[in-house]
Amino acid sequence: MAAKPVFIGIDVAKDWVDVAVRPAGTAWRTPYDEAGIASLVNKLTALRPTIVVLEASGGYETRLLAALGAAAIPAAAVNPRQVRDFARSLGKLAKTDRLDAATIAHFAQAAEIRPQALAPEEARELAALVARRQQVIQMKVAEQQRRDRALPIVQRRIDRIIAALQQEMEELDTDLTTRLRASPLWREKEDLLKSVPGIGPSATFTLLASLPELGTLSRRKIAALVGVAPLSRDSGTLRGRRTCWGGRANVRTALYMPTLVAVRHNPVLRAFYERLLTAGKSKKVALTACMRKLLTILNAMLKQHTTWETHHALTT
Repeated sequence: MAAKPVFIGIDVAKDWVDVAVRPAGTAWRTPYDEAGIASLVNKLTALRPTIVVLEASGGYETRLLAALGAAAIPAAAVNPRQVRDFARSLGKLAKTDRLDAATIAHFAQAAEIRPQALAPEEARELAALVARRQQVIQMKVAEQQRRDRALPIVQRRIDRIIAALQQEMEELDTDLTTRLRASPLWREKEDLLKSVPGIGPSATFTLLASLPELGTLSRRKIAALVGVAPLSRDSGTLRGRRTCWGGRANVRTALYMPTLVAVRHNPVLRAFYERLLTAGKSKKVALTACMRKLLTILNAMLKQHTTWETHHALTT
């Protein structure tokens, strides 16, 4: 007889993880350290799960996903919003780590989550450097805002911090560029992305690290994945406005400035933007539509291995 499917949900915290097994209903807590991870992997190997599902929790889940991947245990990280919405649909309003783990296991079974391929070590390192770069940018902006309100005696101290953060930014950019140029695949993708007017190093780093699916999905799927696809809000006689939500916020942030540049200087997107404004669309809606169009162009370029100039010539 075939083995019954086993679905495991794991709620990851900084110091421990809560594990729930479905349909057996067993649950336990394990310290989130090297010994705890090793023990957990051994237990899960013996259970031979159909899928192990974790919530994406700000990077805390990365170590465990790597260990599960190394042990060939099928695993996936899911958006916490999906799990919360699923829990609400079941009327589960209480929230504890143990209940969260059980809900994740139930969600894994109901949604038929598929395992995710483990990102190569180089890709994980690139993503970590891009995340660190964004943190440095946020710290620099915060210090610059404090400087505007500070007395001269404090401004001098703030200037030293800003200079150190700027130095860190330059070193991160150098490291990221070196890594991209060292990989033939990334080097080709980087060259294709940079051929688009308005796409600079920051957007390129984020797209390569945080959107590895770029160039492999359809235009609708890539737009939905990033969160720039308008979603219906219709029910019965209600006809609501289409809105964009969910998706990868850091990718949308990375695309925002290139889109602003494009609607002013890129002939294709400028014409598209002006056509939407003429049709009565608000500037915010038009800009979001341009962001979606830019994303789908980038997706097509990487899929077809064409530069901006070549792609533009083929589509005009």
